[in-house]
Amino acid sequence: MNGEPIIAINGLTKKFSGRTVVDHIDMTVNRGEIVGFLGPNGSGKTTTIRMICGLLRPDDGSGECLGYDIRTQADLIKLEVGYMTQRFSLYEDLTIRENLDFVARLYDLKPRAQFVDETLEQLGLTDRQHQLAGTLSGGWKQRLALAACIMHRPQLLLLDEPTAGVDPQARREFWDEIHDLTAKGLTVLVSTHYMDEAERCHRIVYIAYGSVVARGTVPEVIADSGLHTFVVTGGDINGIAKRLKGSPGVDQVASFGNDLHVVGTDEGLLKQSVDEAIAGTAARAEPDETSLEDVFIRLMNQSADNFGGEGMGPTQ
Repeated sequence: MNGEPIIAINGLTKKFSGRTVVDHIDMTVNRGEIVGFLGPNGSGKTTTIRMICGLLRPDDGSGECLGYDIRTQADLIKLEVGYMTQRFSLYEDLTIRENLDFVARLYDLKPRAQFVDETLEQLGLTDRQHQLAGTLSGGWKQRLALAACIMHRPQLLLLDEPTAGVDPQARREFWDEIHDLTAKGLTVLVSTHYMDEAERCHRIVYIAYGSVVARGTVPEVIADSGLHTFVVTGGDINGIAKRLKGSPGVDQVASFGNDLHVVGTDEGLLKQSVDEAIAGTAARAEPDETSLEDVFIRLMNQSADNFGGEGMGPTQ
């Protein structure tokens, strides 16, 4: 997508207690895009999101959000952004309608009842509007939280792990709603750990220990990784996995049901090690497409931990 930039940050940096948790990040998000913001826990995703929407002041760097300076115009940004946190933050002892009415008061929306009614209808909450929020399932709480974020009709949605702890059907329905909203011009920056959700984004940005280490569409990120994958089927999968551990060209070995996925950057060495491991067995190996999860595991392993350690090493 080539729309106008809604988020444009340059060199954004934040330190806590002398430790750099966001290290000179550059990022652009265009109008109407869904950009996935991915990375391991503690990588700086939430801190970056909070700086973008004006909740935290950066120690270095600059940027604009919705045309406003993130340093000097934070209050204006907050009025036009919907920010959904991972933790449900509405009042559990109020009904759905009472929660939305409270949010409408905060934004001074008028006529308030009309805004609430339209939002209830849009998110399919009308029939449950008098139900206490505390009695809702995870999926319905998520739907209510999204309703509270979009009721003031923001231009930008910032979603921080929005589907954590909800079932697959609720996650799918949530993402269908997000795509409907972006089709109407809303822009979304969403952090997630789920690979299927990352694949539903227009672009992804992967951050590890405060630094961006990959960005682009999913096919671009996979292609840029330089990884090759073989799938081993049949035979003694556990025994083959043990033989492959530490073999030349083998970076990752992971079981998927009855199959074994073997991943590495040197296709020749990888194939040689796989062939040697399955020699004399009933197993067979075929090249396959590298998954986004394989790429992310490699990115994690390659990234230096900003606590002073290294990545986790090869995943076996």
